[in-house]
Amino acid sequence: MIDYFLKDNWKIIEKGFDPRMNRASESVFSIGNGRMGQRANFEESYTGDSLQGSYLAGVYFPDKTRVGWWKNGYPEYFAKVINSVNWIGIRIVINGKELDINDCKIYDFYRELDMKSGLLRRECTMKLKSGEKVKIKSTRFCSMHRKDIGAVQYRIEALNFSGEISLIPYLDFDVINEDSNYEEKFWQETDKDSNSEFPYVEAKTKKLDFRVRATMHYEISKMGERLQLSVLPSERKKFIAQQSNISVKEGEVVQINKYAAIVSNFNYPDEDFKALSEDLLKKAKSAGFEKLMEEHVSVWHGMWDKHDIQIDGDVAAQQGIRFNIFHLHQTYTGEDPRLNIGPKGFTGEKYGGSTYWDTEAYCLPFYLCSADPEVARNLVKYRYNHLQKAIENAEKLGFSKGAALYPMVTMNGEECHNEWEITFEEIHRNTAIAYAIFDYVRYTDDVEYLPKYGLEVLIAISRFWSQRITFSEHKKQYVMLGVTGPNEYENNINNNWYTNYGALWCFRYTQEIIDLVKKDFPEHYKDICKKTKFTEQEIERWQDIQSNMYMPFDESKNVFLQQEGFLDKEMIPTSELPKEQRPINQHWSWDRILRSVYIKQADTLQGFYFFEHEFTKEELERHFDFYEPYTVHESSLSPCVHVIQAATINRPQKAYELYLRTSRLDLDDYNNEVAEGLHITSMAGTWMSVVKGFGGMRVEDGKLIFNPLLPDHWDSCKFNVFFRSANIEIYFDKQKVVVKNLKGNAVSISVYGESTEVAEKQQLEVDYLKHR
Repeated sequence: MIDYFLKDNWKIIEKGFDPRMNRASESVFSIGNGRMGQRANFEESYTGDSLQGSYLAGVYFPDKTRVGWWKNGYPEYFAKVINSVNWIGIRIVINGKELDINDCKIYDFYRELDMKSGLLRRECTMKLKSGEKVKIKSTRFCSMHRKDIGAVQYRIEALNFSGEISLIPYLDFDVINEDSNYEEKFWQETDKDSNSEFPYVEAKTKKLDFRVRATMHYEISKMGERLQLSVLPSERKKFIAQQSNISVKEGEVVQINKYAAIVSNFNYPDEDFKALSEDLLKKAKSAGFEKLMEEHVSVWHGMWDKHDIQIDGDVAAQQGIRFNIFHLHQTYTGEDPRLNIGPKGFTGEKYGGSTYWDTEAYCLPFYLCSADPEVARNLVKYRYNHLQKAIENAEKLGFSKGAALYPMVTMNGEECHNEWEITFEEIHRNTAIAYAIFDYVRYTDDVEYLPKYGLEVLIAISRFWSQRITFSEHKKQYVMLGVTGPNEYENNINNNWYTNYGALWCFRYTQEIIDLVKKDFPEHYKDICKKTKFTEQEIERWQDIQSNMYMPFDESKNVFLQQEGFLDKEMIPTSELPKEQRPINQHWSWDRILRSVYIKQADTLQGFYFFEHEFTKEELERHFDFYEPYTVHESSLSPCVHVIQAATINRPQKAYELYLRTSRLDLDDYNNEVAEGLHITSMAGTWMSVVKGFGGMRVEDGKLIFNPLLPDHWDSCKFNVFFRSANIEIYFDKQKVVVKNLKGNAVSISVYGESTEVAEKQQLEVDYLKHR
């Protein structure tokens, strides 16, 4: 854990430059707009340690799998959202010497991410070894209004010299992915032109034929006056640049406004690239940098007006939640149903930018409450669109009759994860996909989704569980062998409670939806049965399994066990772990981790989070008290679940402690890995920590329920949720809870059990102290 970035309600601030923190800062200060994203690499040359990163949504590469021992069923590739064109680059040459931040003396370094406006700003003074001092200021954004445009404004002031400054804006497709399995570069040049008003580089991926064209335009001024300069074009493989030389006197300021249009055949026909790119840049040039920035900022302000969470009295907590919401919105806007949310978003290479079960378990609630209804529907339908691929994935592993195993990692529905304990064993992901359907329909009341899309997915998932579960003659019960639960510090275990329980829940929920569709949508039901060759005889086995499934339980402790044999481990709580050995995944051998009791992330408690409506608060409290002391929270997805549960059982201090961990996971680098990129999907879990944890929000039988718990460190909290066409605002402090229906239909609302229907412009006020 570090304390490096300054705390501010709306900004992330770095004062002073520490090269050891550069990769971490590149991650934290990343920007994006849902279509493209950029790590906070410097515009100027920097020969120090850096992870260059520019990413385009939907553009990926199937990197050939690399494993030591190939096993049948392995995917042949690992899909990666690959590093794309470096469009921000501007080389600076001063009196013939390259301005390299790594080779200069740095003064007054200041960098800020203005989250309210979506702007990355930086300024500092640099002294070259030859003695020249310059002051630079830069502002950068990926336009939220014009999604194919990125813009940079860069100012440089000659502080102690007169002479020549050369500005060399460039576009570079000759980039690498550090995580390439075979040190392969993924781009091939198809065209370029450096000697035109709109210089460009065009490239395609070596596989899948994704094509991208990056085109730039720029304007240079001195002391506010536009300059007309001759340019010196230059080219090399996958690279173009134009050089302009400007004479300066001491104290003069030179400015370049650089615009880049980046288009791909994921969004446009490639035969339109030239006309489209030039049109985009002509319009950007006509608007000018200030107008482009104004448009962009207006979009961000509009989003914050709808989706902000306000915490008074605790700057660290306020900064943390806004940082998380900011990155969620700039990673996924929901406009394109083909896209999903990668665990690192546009901030790094790890996890390949692919879709995981994180979307269904953690991200969906955020978008249900914070976006247009179509966005959440697209996220759920994403899995329906990939159903046939999920069936093929199951077939590759030997399953049949329309059983579906959704991939652990995917870009297009195919499995592309190549670790056996994950690919073959972490099958609980199927439950998350089924649960998302339940969660979506419960929140939206979009029952028509079920006959159109949902039931087919549920049948295919239940078929998988029916085949994956076997009968033990020894136990005379059904069992599930050789799995990995959410706690990835256990592999190849038998009867993981969460996996078993999730399978049984899937059977029950599928049966419930079969009955509903059969009754209310009979023609759809007939069509589904015909399409899937489903017969109700299949339900008989599902019911038999439900009535006789082995669920590991210890009577002396009165808790469900994470898996068989869990109590055979040395039960040493995390409080006894030396700090210098944390995180254990960076200090212990994998063998030692697997033999230990330590839990990477909520496992049994994940089940109590998903299915809390099927357990009592006393049962939750008992299991929380048993498992929390052994949980190391070394998955980003872990703390948020524990926050929600700690708040539910009225443990405000524990909830607050874990809230800081989830909300500031990357800002304070709890797990010593932010240099690799941010934890985007867990950021939705941070939002859940506030709304479902401290806000106590639930939905039951069409009613919106709140049971707020205000941490001692906070003076008040306020947030909005969109619920069935109504915009609901909840505010709570140490005296009262106020729920307002700002706009929309009347909504049935309960606060601490006091229920009423709240019409538009009306509110419900409840005494906080009376209940807390």
